[in-house]
Amino acid sequence: MEGRLKRIFMGLLLSFLGMSIKAQNPPKPTIPLEELIERLFAVQDEDLDYESIYEVLFQLYQNPIDINEADAEVLQATYLLSPHQVSELLNYRNQHGKLISLYELQAIPGFDLQTINQILPFVQLNQASKNQQSFWKRVSQEEQAYVLFRSRRIWETRRGFTAPDTSSTGALSTRYLGDPNDLYLRWRIQHPRDFSMGMTLDKDAGEQFIWDRPTARYGFNFVSFHLTRYQVGKWKTISLGDYQASFGQGLVFGAGYALGKGAETVPTIRKSSFGILPYTAALEFGFFRGLGATYIYKDWEFSLLSSYAPRDGRIAESLDSLSQEELTVSSLNQSGLHRTVSELSTKNQLKELSLGANVQYRHPSNRLTVGVNYLLTEFDHEWIRNPTIYNQYEFQGKNNQIASMYVNYNWKNFFLFGETARSISGGMGTVIGFVSSLHKQVDLSFLWRKYDKDFHTFYGNSFAESTRPINEQGSYLGLEIRPSTPWKLNFFYDFFRFPWLKYRVYAPSKGYEWLARVTYRPNRTIQAYLQVREEQKDRNIPDSGEPSLAYQTSALTRFNGTLNLDYQVNRNLSIRSRIQWSQIYHLNEKNPGFLILQDVKYGGENWKLTARYALFDTQDYDSRIYAFENHVLWTFSVPAFFGQGQRYYLIGEYDLSRKITVYGRIARTSYTDREQISSGLQTIEGNTQTESTFLIRYFINR
Repeated sequence: MEGRLKRIFMGLLLSFLGMSIKAQNPPKPTIPLEELIERLFAVQDEDLDYESIYEVLFQLYQNPIDINEADAEVLQATYLLSPHQVSELLNYRNQHGKLISLYELQAIPGFDLQTINQILPFVQLNQASKNQQSFWKRVSQEEQAYVLFRSRRIWETRRGFTAPDTSSTGALSTRYLGDPNDLYLRWRIQHPRDFSMGMTLDKDAGEQFIWDRPTARYGFNFVSFHLTRYQVGKWKTISLGDYQASFGQGLVFGAGYALGKGAETVPTIRKSSFGILPYTAALEFGFFRGLGATYIYKDWEFSLLSSYAPRDGRIAESLDSLSQEELTVSSLNQSGLHRTVSELSTKNQLKELSLGANVQYRHPSNRLTVGVNYLLTEFDHEWIRNPTIYNQYEFQGKNNQIASMYVNYNWKNFFLFGETARSISGGMGTVIGFVSSLHKQVDLSFLWRKYDKDFHTFYGNSFAESTRPINEQGSYLGLEIRPSTPWKLNFFYDFFRFPWLKYRVYAPSKGYEWLARVTYRPNRTIQAYLQVREEQKDRNIPDSGEPSLAYQTSALTRFNGTLNLDYQVNRNLSIRSRIQWSQIYHLNEKNPGFLILQDVKYGGENWKLTARYALFDTQDYDSRIYAFENHVLWTFSVPAFFGQGQRYYLIGEYDLSRKITVYGRIARTSYTDREQISSGLQTIEGNTQTESTFLIRYFINR
C-alpha cells in the first residue's frame, strides 16, 4: 500500500508540473481523428472505402473504455498502446488495485506524457452506472444528439448530365437519370455504453431524388437505420436494424474494415473481437440488416445474428433441360451507384438471408479468449458467374456456409492470436501470429496466413494483400524501435504468393512489399518523418498477338517515398510541408511520379480555416500518388494523383452557436496535360474539376 501511495503521489506531482491539476481527472481533449487517420493510413495504395473504415473506428473511439475494467483484448484493440504498456497496465492493476485517477497512469512503467496525452480522449475511469431514469427519458436528454446534412457537387458538367445523342437507328444514348448533387443526411443519438440510434440517408451524384417504392427509393437512394442497446441486464448488446460484427481475426465476421499494412507496423495486423456494432456508413453492402444480440453468462458470451437484406445484382435468364426460364445472378453490384437505367436495373434484385452465431469464452485472468463462429448465407437466386480464365474456383450457387475457431492469448509481453475457418466448398483459411514487446523500446509482430483458392467468405475481412481473403499465402514481419524519446523507427516486410490465377495475372504468381519509416519528434510542436516503400507484383504482359506469348507475366515494381514536416507554430497556427515521389519499373521502363504540397491551418476559439496547395507530375496511372486530404466533419478523401497539374482546397469551420456548426469546402484540380478529364459518362470536357462541399450539424439537446 505504501508503495502505491508513493506512486500516486509522484503521479500527482508530475501532473501538477506538466498538466496543471484542476480536477480528479484531466480535462477530456477532443478526439484527434485527423492525426489518428494519418497515422493508421499513412500508406494509401488501393481504392478502399476509407470512409467506411473511418466510421467504424469513430464508433469505437466514441465509446471510451474503462481503464479499470478493460482486458488485454480491449486495450490492444485501440492501437494506441504497445504490448509492453498493456502488460505493465495489467500488472499494475493486479498489484495495486484499480486506478483512482487518470493522473495515476504516469506511475505505470512505460507510460510517458506523450502516451498519456495520446490515449486520454479514448479512456475513462470508473464508468458510472446508468442513472435511474427511464430509457426514453435518457434518450430525450442526451447531449450527443444531432442532425447532420451534407451536400457535395462537381461543378463542371460531366457527359452523363448532357442531352443524349441519337444513334443511326434512332436510339438515345445512355445518360444519368438524376442531378449532379450528392446529398447525405444523418440523425444520431448515442451515449457511450448505453445506447445508439440513428438513420443515414444518401443520394449519389447522378441518382434521382424520387419516391419510388418498387425500387426502394424514398427520396434518397439509400436508407440505413439502427437501434442498439448496451448492458441491458445480462445482454451485452442488442442491435436492431443495420449492424456489423467482428469476432476473431475476421475470417467469418470482419466488420467491414481491416487496417492491415501501414506506417504503424506492429499493432494493426491483429484484429480484435469488438462484437456487434451499429452500422452507420453509407456503403450499400457489407452489413447485416435484422437483429443481432450478445448475452453474457459468467465468463461466456453468446451472440446470435439474423439478417434478411436486399442486394444489388445483375439478373440473367437461363434455360434448364426442360426449356423453362430460370432467373440467375451473374454478378453483384457493389458500387452502390444507381445513376443509369442499367445500374438501376440491378438494385435490390436478390435477397440475402444470413444466420450466424458466435460463442466466446474469456478466462477470469483476462489473458485467454477462445471462440467459435458460424455463418450461413443464402440467396433467393442462384449465382452463376460469367466464366473467365481466373474465376473457376469462385463461389457459385445459392448457399454458403462457413465456420471457424479462434484463440487469443496474452503471455507476458506476447499477444498470440490465430483463427482457422472452413467454407462449405472445403476451402480453408488460416491466420496465425503474435504481437510482442521484446523490450520496452522494441516491438515485434509476425503474421502467417493461408487462404485456399476455393475459400469463400462474404463478410470476412482478415489480413491480406488482396482485397479479399482468397487464393493467397504470405508471411508478414513488423518491427518498431524507439531508441530515444524523439526517434521512432518502423519497418515491415511482407512476402506473398497467389497459387491460382488472378485478375490481370493469368499464372500463379508471387510478390513482396516492404516499408521503412523514420520519425523524429523532439517536442509536441514539431514532427518530421521519412518513409520509403517498395512493392513488387506480377502482371500480364500485353498480348502481342503471338501465340507463344499468351498469358505470360512479368514483375511490376512500385517504389514510393515521403518526406514530411509538421510544425505547430502556436496555439492557432500549424503548417505541414510534404514531398512524395514514386517510381514504377515494368518491362524495362521507368515511370516516375512527384507530388509536393503545403498545408496551413489557422483558427480561433469558434472558427478554423484549413488550406492546401499541391503540385503533381506523374508519368501514368501506374505511377499515381495518394495523399490524404482534410475535409468537412466525418468526411474522408484520399484522391489518386496522376498526370500533371495542381490541386488546392480551402476548408472553413464556424460555430454559429452551441447547437449549430457549419463547414464549407472548395477544392479544384487543374491539369496541364489534358483537355478532357475521366472517361465514359464521367467525362468532363476541359482541364479543370471543381468540387464544393457544405455541411451543417445541429445538436438537438444542447
